[in-house]
Amino acid sequence: MLPDSYQAVLSRKAEIMKAAVGMDFAQFESGSIAFDYEGMLAATGYSLQDVIEIQKGFSVGNTPLLELRNLTELARKLAPPGKGARIFIKDEAANPSGSFKVRRAATSVYHARKQGYPGVVTATSGNYGAAVASCCAMAGLRCIVIQECFDSRRTGQPEIIEKARKCEALGAEVVQLSVGPELFYTFLRTLEETGYFNASLYTAYGILGIETLGYEIAMQFRERLGRDPDAVVCTNAGGGNLTGTARGLIKAGCQAQVIAASVNLKGLHMASDTSFNRKSFTTGHTGFGMPFSTWPDRSDVPRSAARPLRYMDRYVTVNQGEVFYMTEVLASLEGLEKGPAGNTSLAAAFALAQEMDRDQCLVVQETEYTGAGKHLNAQLSFARRNGIEVRFGDPEEEVPGQSIILPEHPRQIRAREVDLDHMRRSLIRNALASVDHPPTEADLEFLAQETRTDKKFVMEAL
Repeated sequence: MLPDSYQAVLSRKAEIMKAAVGMDFAQFESGSIAFDYEGMLAATGYSLQDVIEIQKGFSVGNTPLLELRNLTELARKLAPPGKGARIFIKDEAANPSGSFKVRRAATSVYHARKQGYPGVVTATSGNYGAAVASCCAMAGLRCIVIQECFDSRRTGQPEIIEKARKCEALGAEVVQLSVGPELFYTFLRTLEETGYFNASLYTAYGILGIETLGYEIAMQFRERLGRDPDAVVCTNAGGGNLTGTARGLIKAGCQAQVIAASVNLKGLHMASDTSFNRKSFTTGHTGFGMPFSTWPDRSDVPRSAARPLRYMDRYVTVNQGEVFYMTEVLASLEGLEKGPAGNTSLAAAFALAQEMDRDQCLVVQETEYTGAGKHLNAQLSFARRNGIEVRFGDPEEEVPGQSIILPEHPRQIRAREVDLDHMRRSLIRNALASVDHPPTEADLEFLAQETRTDKKFVMEAL
């Protein structure tokens, strides 16, 4: 029997992952910073059309593209003359599990069944777990969801508890843990003991699944309006959502600007027991968006296929109160009740539309289901119980972990620009720290691709 201490299990991480993903990541390595990113994606053996057919088999995809006419009119009332782009939303809550993440899950679960794995394991706080559980139910595979759920007082956020309920309703076994390093340890042990497939958010299978979302946006826009959207706003956390959507747009020949949006949770450490229940967003926030953009390979696989700095044109942040407010506006003006986390990019889009010309169009590329603990009322009530001040006022005064300030007027919703060049330099520094020698010529070319810059920028950053 193999030793099961924390150190022993983590020392076997590479072998466990190789067995659980069925892919030898070493074949893509150069021995330095650079690796064959496109080769890793191609090694899955699935084309875009293959993935579209796979998803059809799970009743996934081809979700509605909705125009938010009333929200557009509100933005135009606040915008300068001639400004106020048309706002559209891709209603991913129409998917079987209620979010876009089932696109990732369908590809992974299909591959797991094809390769003969008896079941699937995923580590997630929620929406993705429900997506994997849904697809496993259709595929006849067993499903285990490892969920970071509680702080040390065994208090769980209502949003996470709701998502655990949904995972169980769809047939998954849910293993709930407190915040901390035990999540990854338990995840590895479960993979090793069961021999199940690792449906990681960060494998090539997952990213290929999201490509269909970007591709659909372009095709639906052309069919409906005879043109491409001018901008697509993507909620950004681990980076897979933006990466896959952007790649799908590119495969459709669409040149829309790709804008990342995250909730500002500056100052809250995501692995901190004391911070865990002082944040009202479990995904789509800067606590994931910033570190995973500047070093993608911090994920649970040796090389992440989610590499958002390769694809984003802009990165903006919004505050928690603004997202909750926009969630209520969406319900009140458009009759669409969706989960707040999925409305991160909607809050950003509302502000961004006011910068754009009236004849332009931008798309919010996903929504998520809501209900029970995911509802904004449950989350705001939980925040108050944890000592967070919740009030109307100026969102600029909001302090993550201390207050949630709902705008007094929609004109107060802002998209705050993130310095992408600063993030690019951070990625380059992180990459350099991963090796004990100067970067090779191939490394320099790779880093230019990683940061969407050129060799001159990389050299200056070094």
